[in-house]
Amino acid sequence: MQSERSIRRKIQRLNPYASLFLLAVPFMLAEPLKLAAVFIFGSGHLLAGLIVMLSAYLVSVLLVERLFKIVKPKLLTLSWFVVIWKRFIVTRRKAFLWLHSRCLRDSSEKRKTSESPKGLKTLR
Repeated sequence: MQSERSIRRKIQRLNPYASLFLLAVPFMLAEPLKLAAVFIFGSGHLLAGLIVMLSAYLVSVLLVERLFKIVKPKLLTLSWFVVIWKRFIVTRRKAFLWLHSRCLRDSSEKRKTSESPKGLKTLR
């Protein structure tokens, strides 16, 4: 069996489009498994369906994450991918900032409610 380093080197030697295709392979394998899990759930085999669904998600997420770390430099040589990647990063950052501000606001509202006189809740 080939070592992890030799596999990584072979993947790094791929051109950008081959790298993109390689990144799509785990999705192509996992998506039919997710569909099969839905049918298994529907037939009443909840535990088996859950195992298939979790396995499919685990394989696709873990494998894609590792592959993406390897092929990202190649993908960033594609101008259209750079545009999409930058938009993704900006959108992700905005979502995290919104979520963070929302959590802070919710926690401060809870604190105000707990600090108000007995039985009275503060109104906005």
